[in-house]
Amino acid sequence: MKIFSVEKIKELDKLTIEKQQISSLELMERAALQAFLWLVNHFQDKKTIYHLFCGVGNNGGDGLVIARMLKQNYFDVHVYVVPFNDHYSEGFKTNLHRLKECNLTYEVLDSDAEFPLIDENHIIIDAIFGIGITREMDSWLQLLIQKINYHNSFKVAIDVPSGLFLHQKTTVAIHSDVVLTFQFPKLAFYLPENENFIEEIVFLPIDLDIKSIESIPTNYYYTDLSEIKKRYKPISKFSHKGTQGHVLLIGGCFGKIGAMVLASQAALRSGCGLATVFIPKCGYDILQTAIPEAMVITDESYHKISKIAFNFQLKAIGIGMGIGQDTETSQAFYHFLKSNSIPLVIDADALNILSEHQEWLNLLPKNSILTPHPKELERLIGTWNDDFDKIEKVKVFAKTYTLVVLVKGAYTLIINEKNVYVNSSGNQALATGGSGDVLSGMITSFLAQGYTALDAALLGVYFHGRTADIAMNDMGYEGFIASDIIKYLGKVFLELKK
Repeated sequence: MKIFSVEKIKELDKLTIEKQQISSLELMERAALQAFLWLVNHFQDKKTIYHLFCGVGNNGGDGLVIARMLKQNYFDVHVYVVPFNDHYSEGFKTNLHRLKECNLTYEVLDSDAEFPLIDENHIIIDAIFGIGITREMDSWLQLLIQKINYHNSFKVAIDVPSGLFLHQKTTVAIHSDVVLTFQFPKLAFYLPENENFIEEIVFLPIDLDIKSIESIPTNYYYTDLSEIKKRYKPISKFSHKGTQGHVLLIGGCFGKIGAMVLASQAALRSGCGLATVFIPKCGYDILQTAIPEAMVITDESYHKISKIAFNFQLKAIGIGMGIGQDTETSQAFYHFLKSNSIPLVIDADALNILSEHQEWLNLLPKNSILTPHPKELERLIGTWNDDFDKIEKVKVFAKTYTLVVLVKGAYTLIINEKNVYVNSSGNQALATGGSGDVLSGMITSFLAQGYTALDAALLGVYFHGRTADIAMNDMGYEGFIASDIIKYLGKVFLELKK
């Protein structure tokens, strides 16, 4: 699913109006109807009381239409007009007039007005600012939003939480319980610094012109199940272990062999035909016992990786899980990079070693996949001012070295030299030790099966997150551990066949 900028969203609205031969007011009615239907289906009690805060732009116009529809269906509705400037949009003015048709009055909340009395069991609908906000709000508007946030009432934002910037860092915005956004996701919804403003996101279809959607370019995408199904390649009935790809996983040190157990189990459960694990000698018995399906070769050293050597054909290599940062290990990694041309997935301490020796980045095979958590990412690219700045720096980094980079988070971003992809799956259950080791094993497995680096990353991240979504039917967030990701992988594969 595409993610569009503010300018392209406006262009798409305009093209829809032209091609479908409708008015902007009709498109506003269409959008408001979808929001109205969601509200009455979600809050089915006819005694529900709604308080709508409407700005004087088109987002406020949407709010006025919703208010009219609620009133016409015999709900108790209160409307507050928030005049953030003297320019009222045509859509707002028309729909303000239409309120009279259903005998619905409104109050004006300007800088001098007192805040209305609202009980905590009432519903607040935020339609003050839409996608067009471009500058910081006046102090009285910030105070108004803070007063709305102070209330314990359930808060529904129309399209975006008022005050949320779609292109820069936000400081003050509505803390919404749910955002009813029209047709498309917005990048700002998925950035960590905006977590307080959005609890849940609901996409409302408003039948924007399909051909225009396809023709308008973007470099930002939202990866959901439908997108994964397009990229997933079912296993041929004539496949065998030799055609499904051979994975080599390199890592582990004394006390951290569990990382390699998790990574190798995940790789095998993700569909590769063969998996070999290269570890220090201290992990030999552990791996052979824990994973009889995996083959094991060991380093000369008992405690750590000191020299990486093998003599068989591979499709993909994952390196770094539990590997440590010993000086010998760092040198072994360097000599390995100098001689290797096989696609890599690089994780954990291998990333930290790279950050200490940034000139080694030039040794990475093109389209290698890096899987840093936030601190590892900072060590690689430096600090950033905000999440938008972080994305721009990762884009430059990925393009400079022709890499695929994961920006791990509640919504992991997958960034290559061209595009940014927002992963849709997962929840806070994944915040557990070993989760990253599992992910690296999965991505390496997909890479070995012949997927492109980008597709391997997209599938790995989506599958990884989806296991946690499915598992919540059986356990809470706290009860979920990294090995449960592996346990639920098969159910994700089954979902793709539905």
